Amino acid sequence: MRDYTRIKAWQLIDELVLDVYEASREFPKEELYGLTSQLRRAAVSAAANVVEGASRESKRDYLHFLHISRGSLLETQYYIHLSQRLGYMSRDLGRRLERQTQGALGCLQGLVKAVAKDAADPEQPDDDDSPIEPLPEKLGER
Repeated sequence: MRDYTRIKAWQLIDELVLDVYEASREFPKEELYGLTSQLRRAAVSAAANVVEGASRESKRDYLHFLHISRGSLLETQYYIHLSQRLGYMSRDLGRRLERQTQGALGCLQGLVKAVAKDAADPEQPDDDDSPIEPLPEKLGER
């Protein structure tokens, strides 16, 4: 099993989740079960699918969940865009979150390519770790 906390893509997405929660705190109350919930759920789903994929034994399954994570990140990006258009989020904050999302997408795409390459190579064992980086000592440190 892969240690998801050491996967750089997950680390970036996890930071994005925290920032999305913070940014959406000021959304109108009538959006609590609408856009606020959708934005938060998409961001959380992106992180959770990396976690679920990392727990899978086969690279093919791992790859499947990484693709789902990518879709959730793109969904998050759209909700950030919509939040700006509706005036719920400042342009500066929206741009910062969009850059964060793009950075996470780029890292995730690199991971997808690496796992796909390994999955196609029959000489590679199925349970090796993906490209990973250490996580800070405490998860809460930012």
